[in-house]
Amino acid sequence: MAEASFYIGVIGNVISVLVFLSPVETFWKIVKRRSTEEYKSLPYICTLLGSSLWTYYGIVTPGEYLVSTVNGFGALVETIYVSLFLFYAPRHLKLKTVVVVAMLNVFFPIAAIVATRSAFEDEKMRSQSIGFISAGLNIIMYGSPLSAMKTVVTTKSVKYMPFWLSFFLFLNGAIWAVYALLQHDVFLLVPNGVGFVFGTMQLILYGIYRNAKPVGLSNGLSEIAQDEEEGLTSRVVPLLS
Repeated sequence: MAEASFYIGVIGNVISVLVFLSPVETFWKIVKRRSTEEYKSLPYICTLLGSSLWTYYGIVTPGEYLVSTVNGFGALVETIYVSLFLFYAPRHLKLKTVVVVAMLNVFFPIAAIVATRSAFEDEKMRSQSIGFISAGLNIIMYGSPLSAMKTVVTTKSVKYMPFWLSFFLFLNGAIWAVYALLQHDVFLLVPNGVGFVFGTMQLILYGIYRNAKPVGLSNGLSEIAQDEEEGLTSRVVPLLS
């Protein structure tokens, strides 16, 4: 069973790495334009927070090194994304973004780790407390796919819910949910089970509306706004590892 969970975890790592790298095109546009323009930093900041906490969870939880390695990679990649955003953000957004980064990517992780280490002497309790916090944050972050699904139903168009992002949300959730079952890890199982359910719902909606006639779409949406809508949908996926 341990060998099966290892191979499932390796597959999950590969999928998660691909998802972590999915915004590369977005940031290549930012670098070329030398401006973040209408892109938002919060999805990447939140993903960095989740990756950091899951990395720590994998380190302090016996047998969860596959979780720590992939999320360690994710934390590194998201740090690069956030740094690029800070560098190219308009002047009026820089200070606000720095404050959010300091609160969510510096203060909160340190406070969570220090609090759990101070409150519990037992390493298992520390691991469980971090797992509870991380799983809770993941579930909260699933508001983004719900928004995308609402848009699909309202407009009868899958334009702003790309198939491959929905597919990888489904696949990522399924793989890590199976891994969590094999590892008997409820903290990984709950958020990834939710990811699997939302991914399934998105694929069902895609099948229903992929050939439907769109209604209520605004002609004034810019290419950047379209990119942003797609980006917000994708940012939840990396948090599932």
